[in-house]
Amino acid sequence: MTDNIQVKKIRTIPSLRWWIGGLLFLSTVLNYIDRQTLSVLAPFLKSDYHWSNADFALIVISFRIANAIGQSAGGRLIDRVGTRNGLSITVLWYSIAAVATSFATGLKSFCTFRFFLGGGEAANWPGATKAVSEWFPKRERGLAVALFESGGCIGAALAPFLVVWLYHTFGGWRYAFVITGSLGFLWLVVWRLLYHSPENHLRISESEREMILKDRAQNDQDSSRSATVGWLQLLRLRQTWGVIFGRALIDPVWFFVADWFVIYLVSKNINLEQGLLVFWIPFVAADLGNFFGGGLSSWLINRGWSVIRARKAVVIFGGLGMFILAGAAFTSSPFALAAIFGFSMFAYASFSTMVLTLPSDLFQSKSVATVSGMSGTAAQIGTILCTFMIGYVSDHYSFTPVLIVASLIPVVAMVMVLILIRNVNRVL
Repeated sequence: MTDNIQVKKIRTIPSLRWWIGGLLFLSTVLNYIDRQTLSVLAPFLKSDYHWSNADFALIVISFRIANAIGQSAGGRLIDRVGTRNGLSITVLWYSIAAVATSFATGLKSFCTFRFFLGGGEAANWPGATKAVSEWFPKRERGLAVALFESGGCIGAALAPFLVVWLYHTFGGWRYAFVITGSLGFLWLVVWRLLYHSPENHLRISESEREMILKDRAQNDQDSSRSATVGWLQLLRLRQTWGVIFGRALIDPVWFFVADWFVIYLVSKNINLEQGLLVFWIPFVAADLGNFFGGGLSSWLINRGWSVIRARKAVVIFGGLGMFILAGAAFTSSPFALAAIFGFSMFAYASFSTMVLTLPSDLFQSKSVATVSGMSGTAAQIGTILCTFMIGYVSDHYSFTPVLIVASLIPVVAMVMVLILIRNVNRVL
């Protein structure tokens, strides 16, 4: 009887790591659709509730405060509980918070719901960075990070069309939060089914598993150093500060565009319907910038450049390229604004992809999400301070000083990365 029993072989998935990368991309898309829902609806909500720019800034800051806390806490949590469970928790959390925003009734309740959303969304980036370090060899990590990071650009570009359509279709803003927030629950089901570590995954081919584990072994030569390392130990390293300054100084520029671009266009006497024609351009440009930065660094590594030298070459392009943003202060043409913001965001995304990749280049596996989370916290703190400034300056003066400062800060970030990150060998 046993001779008739056939063992069913589980079918493997070719290039499974890129399917994992695709799930990380979708998570970031949904993350940004949820956060951009408020930004797109801001002109309507400001009119309904009679908010000033400073009032709207308070809602944005509520999100940022929770996100700042959640980046470090979430990164640490993921290093402890693992990527699969950690990202499951964070997506479930922020999806519930997004749906619950439909119950908001005014400034205070919007601040409360956005606080919870910010805390939940925070772990997406350290979690995705850790997943990339687990599933991709070093030569592919720039492209893998570009893939998931590009989800933010795609989500931000899709959100205006989806949210405005939902607003007009259902005759109000509440259904927009319910429908966009519910998408995360669908993602969570697929994630739980597909994501496991390369060592234990049943659907990975042996050749792909061997390639991933061999690359990891070459990078983690001393297994005793892969134990969890404390925050204070990591903060003693100049490499950690290079990553932190890199994100802390450039991310506020991105969030200025993500949070304020609609309001900025309206301040230029461009109505929302006209603005939709150009709103998506900076985000699509940023999407292309992610792949340009990741692809260029991978190409340079394959050409024989050291990993850190290749990453820095892209950082230089990004820091200098963002300087063009100041030109937006001197035009009111929608298409000129789209071109200026577009190139600036292309440069930003190239820079950002490198900063997000560096923790996996520089640190052992058990520290990758922690360092990424700390840099995310610093970025959110910088964004909070900038949001206060943007709200006050735009109400009392104009957006011109904001744009000039936003064009200069990335140059400082570039210099800090070049000075502080020099070691090509992995540290703690």
